[in-house]
Amino acid sequence: MTDEAVQTPFTPPADRVEIGARIDALMPQVLTDLTEIVAIPSIADERVVDPAECVRAAEWVRDAFLTEGIPVELTETPDGTYAVIGHRPAPAGAPTVLLYCHYDVQPILDEHEWLSPPFELTERDGRLYGRGSADCKGNLVAHLAALRALRADTAATDPAAYPVGFVLVAEGSEEQGRASLDRYAEANPELFRKADVILIQDAGNFANGVPTLTTSLRGAVDVVVEVSALEASLHSGEFGGAAPDALAALIRMLATLRDERGDLSVPGIPTDQVWPGVEYGEDAFRSDAGMLDGTERIGSGAVADQLWARPTLTVLGIDAPRVVGAVAAIQPRAAAKLNLRVPPGADPAALRDALIAHLHAIAPWGVKVETSAGELGHPFSADTTGESFTLLSDALTDAYDGVATVTSGGGGSIPLTNVLAGINPEAEIVLLGVPDPESRIHSTNESVDPNEIRRIALGEALFLQRLGARA
Repeated sequence: MTDEAVQTPFTPPADRVEIGARIDALMPQVLTDLTEIVAIPSIADERVVDPAECVRAAEWVRDAFLTEGIPVELTETPDGTYAVIGHRPAPAGAPTVLLYCHYDVQPILDEHEWLSPPFELTERDGRLYGRGSADCKGNLVAHLAALRALRADTAATDPAAYPVGFVLVAEGSEEQGRASLDRYAEANPELFRKADVILIQDAGNFANGVPTLTTSLRGAVDVVVEVSALEASLHSGEFGGAAPDALAALIRMLATLRDERGDLSVPGIPTDQVWPGVEYGEDAFRSDAGMLDGTERIGSGAVADQLWARPTLTVLGIDAPRVVGAVAAIQPRAAAKLNLRVPPGADPAALRDALIAHLHAIAPWGVKVETSAGELGHPFSADTTGESFTLLSDALTDAYDGVATVTSGGGGSIPLTNVLAGINPEAEIVLLGVPDPESRIHSTNESVDPNEIRRIALGEALFLQRLGARA
């Protein structure tokens, strides 16, 4: 990143020295945990992986937190997957903190692009590679490390004493976007209302070594558009030039979604929002995104505007013949799946409707168009004025040896944050996590820096200790 946090001389406070030493001693166990949980291919899609693998991962998570004195159990959510959920009451007068993470992972995409087996944690040049190593199993083991570090004080008298109470939620189908845990929370609000503070550990740092609290998230909605033009495929020589081509029609439709600068050009979807916080340098973005030489960043405005303040639209997939094995035929049908990201302040239903209306309006040659939409994910904005936000910010600064904690937006979506805010509006919700821009989450060769796990775990432990001490 071109924006560098201001480094001042750092004298660690006593609790930072003590708990930091505990975290350092725990790191071999942390890496063992990460190796074991990454080895379980917990992709919550039965078309890709046997559902028994997700159950095995859930059982691993349950057993790990039970060992640390958190009374959790497997809880079936509405989509048939399992979340690991539990509650440990707080000591008298102390607050309760909800710790969130998820144990399911994205599919591996093209296995041939991985430089090492995706479900075998592999060290290269100081980073640990494997699917889920950063998103979100690295966050999961950071939670465990923080809990173990806090237990060290009291192990002789009470092997599971903590300074605060806990609600633990490890979701099992977050990456599939099914909103299953959202529905579970809405049906069981009393558990989630126990929390005074909610740590959503599914975000990441603005740069490696720069502690970051994420203050906003874009919402999301998927739209599938299907185009039909013919009863069946036709010989491209005998009928080409006169018969309507569904794939060509779809391509023309998709091409209207952006203008020549790369800005969205869908009527009813504004694209002039501005991000008010930390900037994201152009050169740093090119490097982080792995842009090829000669390519241009798309869209007007600053990088931060495009990533955190404005809507965007991505073509996730197209149903069309593969190049290998393609025949000389006009396509009767074609389809695309679109992912619309919705910035804070915008209504995802309104933007979804605008996109669908546009797709129907610009379809050429009288082709038949059908659209369907997934569940709405609403954008989120955090309250940064609360005591816990400041306490966690300071704890992270101490964990990062005096590097000032920054705030940034998040381009991704975690719909559960809004559900929890609705259920428990009095709780402070804070987002953080172990990934950095090099982690390549959702891509091939996903990785995590183990130092980020160590520092996030330390910051979390310091925060929980200090929060409990204020009771």
